[in-house]
Amino acid sequence: MRKIAISQSNYIPWKGYFDLISRVDEFILFDSVQYTRRDWRNRNQVLSPQGLLWLTVPVETKGNYHRKICEVRVCDAGWAEKHWSTLRHCYARAPYFSEVAGPVREAYERCGDVSSLSRVNYIFLKTICDLLAITTKLSWSTDYDLIDGKSERLLHLCEQAGADAYLSGPAARAYLDEALFQEKGIAVEWMSYDGYPDYPQINSSACVHTVSVLDLLFNVGISGARAHVGRNTARKGC
Repeated sequence: MRKIAISQSNYIPWKGYFDLISRVDEFILFDSVQYTRRDWRNRNQVLSPQGLLWLTVPVETKGNYHRKICEVRVCDAGWAEKHWSTLRHCYARAPYFSEVAGPVREAYERCGDVSSLSRVNYIFLKTICDLLAITTKLSWSTDYDLIDGKSERLLHLCEQAGADAYLSGPAARAYLDEALFQEKGIAVEWMSYDGYPDYPQINSSACVHTVSVLDLLFNVGISGARAHVGRNTARKGC
């Protein structure tokens, strides 16, 4: 069974995002839809000694109400260095900082000259997937033909990708027309983000699960982080 998931790209997203990626054969980055401000596309949270802290990739604001995510441009060339400096300040004392710091720092160095927000997000998604031993194919919605209609567009992407099953995030229950998928012989499955085990966080006494996956990696290491991904269901191909 070939399983597909489709979602907009996020900046250094939380572990649930990678959990979703790990359960499918292809993950389509749906960046050909409208960019939403104050969302996860260009920002995420980490834990500092003073509490939750936003890391935001600065983007050009003019016209973003009408731009697609793949059209949004990054501004302020020094943002990557600033973000890495902040992460180093927050997590230098974390147990596995030295194990993870190298590839994360290299990702920031690669992003320094990148002007596309979608490309920045892809660099971090690929870097973190490699750390978590996730081999799922990452593709772009722009690689495929797109049609109108929320459910129709998703179904058409699944058909073009040769999907037998579509794994969706729970928020789509509000609009997804499952009957359309059933008519085409594509099963719809729903991702659950319940039941993540707590883990020790250097900057919090109570576990905060919704922060960037980098918090997990710095606190429990690569091997420990892999145990938090794909924890409840069989991996793809099983």
